[in-house]
Amino acid sequence: MKTELLKILRESDGYVSGQQLCERFHVSRTAVWKVIQQLKEEGYEVEAVKNRGYRIMTTPDVITAEEIRSRLHTNWMAENCIYLESVDSTNNYAKRIAEDGTPSGTLVVADEQTGGKGRRGRSWSTPKGSNIAMTLLLRPRFRPEHASRMTLLAAMAVTCGIRRVTGLDAGIKWPNDVVVNGHKVCGILTEMNTEVDYINYVVIGIGINVNQKEFPEEIREIAGSLCLEAGKQIGRAALIAAIMEELERIYEIFQKTEDLSELYEEYNQICVNCGRKIRVLEPGHEYTGVAEGINQDGELMVVRDDTGEKVSVYAGEVSVRGFYGYV
Repeated sequence: MKTELLKILRESDGYVSGQQLCERFHVSRTAVWKVIQQLKEEGYEVEAVKNRGYRIMTTPDVITAEEIRSRLHTNWMAENCIYLESVDSTNNYAKRIAEDGTPSGTLVVADEQTGGKGRRGRSWSTPKGSNIAMTLLLRPRFRPEHASRMTLLAAMAVTCGIRRVTGLDAGIKWPNDVVVNGHKVCGILTEMNTEVDYINYVVIGIGINVNQKEFPEEIREIAGSLCLEAGKQIGRAALIAAIMEELERIYEIFQKTEDLSELYEEYNQICVNCGRKIRVLEPGHEYTGVAEGINQDGELMVVRDDTGEKVSVYAGEVSVRGFYGYV
């Protein structure tokens, strides 16, 4: 009831009468009043005017399941949403509940993450009340070899969501770092549990620096936040909802072909590496070239400087850096 009540109040142009809410939910005025009081305790400013009803004046920056679902316009993705005040890792939590049969499309969101991790064992900090730490649980029906591309899909969804909500010119540093003005604002970690030819589940962990204003000195030149880039606070729940809507759209396109044949052009339009000179860092080997964008398999196509040969670069153990810096 709280989710629907929030949705109704938020989407209304004016006041919503208590009687309308009673009839909508088949409950008493007292029951409606109790939910309104709960919202006020959570930080919502709800105005109540006799003979007119209720309306929301301001919304706190909360990422509860009710707040996210009240903003969501998806058919199935994130409709089942789990909110945690604090957790070691949303990926770890999602893997635990996946083993218990939790359905595909479940979103796990935490206000604080104490043991988050990035690629290659790196840590990912999520201080309380400022950033987004979330993991989406999926149970794909395609073969395991196609699952690695889902990280690129997530990067596309995050980039599109950031652009929609903030207006910032977000882009992707191949394969899945989301950047704004040369600063990394999002990291994505995909993990999966498989049989030989079958995927039991995939968890896509997404960490976004939203309203964080300070970073440790060792990452200050690379890391950034949406707040710092936009010059204002960003509502986290609205951003989460937008990302889930974009990811549902992108994922359903991907499922039809199980490759990026219908998506790579859209990816390349928002990939900051396209048309730029880059350094490709392979284990024990490094070369430079110009990135032309990805192909339908998600590989980065690079024209090498030393040979003029066009080569495909697979994410795996390879890193890409801009010729003059991180991007």
